[in-house]
Amino acid sequence: MPDTPLARLAALHGVATSYSPSPDRTVAASDGAVVAALAALDVDASTPEAVTAALAARQRQLAERLLPPTVVCWADGEPPAALAALPDGTRLRIETEQGEVHSGIAKLPPGVHALRATTPDGRTSDAHLVAAPARLPAPPDRAHGLLVQLYSLLSHRSWGMGDLGDLAELAAWAGRSLGAGFVQVNPLHAAVPGAPTDPSPYRPSSRRYPDPVHLRVEDVQEYAYALTSGLSADYRDRLGALPERAARLRESVLAKGELIDRDAVWDLKREALELVRAVPLGPGRRAAYWDFLAEEGEALEDHATWCALAEVYGSDWQRWPEGLRDPRSAETARARGELMDRVDFHTRLAWLTDAQLGTAQRSARDAGMPIGLVHDLAVGVHPGGADAWAQQEYFAAGMSVGAPPDAFNSRGQDWGLPPWRPDRLAESGYAPYRRLLRALLRHAGALRIDHVMGLFRLWWVPQGQAPTEGTYVRYDADAMLAILVLEASRAGALVIGEDLGTVEPGVREALDVRGVLGTSVLWFERDWEGTGRPLPPERWRANCLATATTHDLPPTASRLTCDHVELRHGLGLLTRSLDEERAEAAADTAEWLALLARLGLLDGAGGGLSTASEEDRIQAVHRFLLRTPARMIGLWLPDTVGDRRPQNLPGTWDQYPNWRLPIADAAGRPVTLEDLAASPRLHALVEVLRGAS
Repeated sequence: MPDTPLARLAALHGVATSYSPSPDRTVAASDGAVVAALAALDVDASTPEAVTAALAARQRQLAERLLPPTVVCWADGEPPAALAALPDGTRLRIETEQGEVHSGIAKLPPGVHALRATTPDGRTSDAHLVAAPARLPAPPDRAHGLLVQLYSLLSHRSWGMGDLGDLAELAAWAGRSLGAGFVQVNPLHAAVPGAPTDPSPYRPSSRRYPDPVHLRVEDVQEYAYALTSGLSADYRDRLGALPERAARLRESVLAKGELIDRDAVWDLKREALELVRAVPLGPGRRAAYWDFLAEEGEALEDHATWCALAEVYGSDWQRWPEGLRDPRSAETARARGELMDRVDFHTRLAWLTDAQLGTAQRSARDAGMPIGLVHDLAVGVHPGGADAWAQQEYFAAGMSVGAPPDAFNSRGQDWGLPPWRPDRLAESGYAPYRRLLRALLRHAGALRIDHVMGLFRLWWVPQGQAPTEGTYVRYDADAMLAILVLEASRAGALVIGEDLGTVEPGVREALDVRGVLGTSVLWFERDWEGTGRPLPPERWRANCLATATTHDLPPTASRLTCDHVELRHGLGLLTRSLDEERAEAAADTAEWLALLARLGLLDGAGGGLSTASEEDRIQAVHRFLLRTPARMIGLWLPDTVGDRRPQNLPGTWDQYPNWRLPIADAAGRPVTLEDLAASPRLHALVEVLRGAS
């Protein structure tokens, strides 16, 4: 876009007027996309006159203010530019989180502090001052671990899908028997209830609170008391019948080949938890519950209120009676009082789920894992869910996060997730972001951030428009990173950024400087700036989690045999002929296998590449990962038993059972946690990662 008043106005609000899908190509954003993004930031640019007025107002605002809303001070950095630009003689008053008062930034404790600047002529300005450690520490030693979608990991104790009891069991076994340093799981965020519920863990109702569908009901203390309490025989019979119903649900998946039915699982667990609730909490349990309520405060009350209201009015708050669309309205307060019993039920579910998450992390650490659980933070939330309702002031109304057109998707993408407003985040000192990170890190040894590039910019798509009609909006990446490093440091946790795909220049470098690990997937690691051939192991970056695949990609067995091409062909997803796609996939795989053979990683197969079995080749792939300097090596749990089905197939909705498949062996037979523990194939592959073969 030329240097126009609209372009200048957009630049002052962090709205891009062009983007580069490749280094040699720049595409202009449409005026409509820019105007819509500005409107979502409460800036009227609908007419030339409005643009002129808004530009003048913004320039005046920036000229008059002494400080931006949030100032970042890194422990190893120069004084913040915003402070260096203050008039000579300006006095600073910094009140720390700990209640101390400082007159300068030297020796500030980490935290988000209150800053006031007073100039010699009496002008004052207040800001949030983020004092962050220079960087996150690296993992103490190289670690290998497991990657798993928790719902897919059924045991003989599961109620139809993997749960937090299974996670604790997996962590204890993997730490003690496999020498694993971590277990990475999918986002466990609370889902939006529906008919059916969207099974995707990446479009949640709330990112702050986990979903109680993951609870192990038998591990709730009051469950055992309920079976032996003085409550009525009818009550005990109803509760006692639930495990048999759970067994039928479990066996429908394990023995009859049915898909995981999240709604059926939750119906059963909710019935159990409603019954268990009749058992009074003991004094110690009651005190712990009250402490949880006090610690979580308004955020938990909002979440539970949304859940209670959704039971009455449906799960899209934008369709509720008008008075209930505002979480602070008198109508909402009145409804909360009328539904207090349901609100209490949902706050109790949050408490129970948080407690079992804590148990799972303690199980991992007690088993000797140096990291333990790696939780996953989705890039956004459902527009009709609890977070979008409770935090409306922080979300850009009428906008959705997505991705621009590129070489892989000419139409772009619309993910249906409302973006945070960068201006409101800064004005609050990033309060909702801080609270979110704190909650996720409470029971984590590390946090994976999906689409970590979103800390820098997001593609905003106006609702009702095609993704091609979007534009990028920038966030204060320095502040977003400072908050991330601050909260992870406080929790003693690592951070892994999912930085796959098209990444803006400088982003990976900025993350690396602050100790945020990247994500490297074998099939994507090529010498893109040179020969284009597979990248030798010694040229891989060290500060990363290295894996052979992810939940959005084919399992390794499928990749090696090109089964994934046949799958996409059968669903009508190919953009070229089957022969062309299959030939390209085979050539890609052949290049990697040739490199593995040259490195001697297939020598254990006897005749090498020509006689190597599928299992030999999968082991060689992981020997290659071990040759890289990567600090963390992740083993996709379905790869350990030859599973050939991806957990999610991007570009599909109901054509493929995304997020509903149990882990299975090469023949498609479901495999339980107990089966995994006894699998020779799994143990042979893990021995590779332990350096024993």
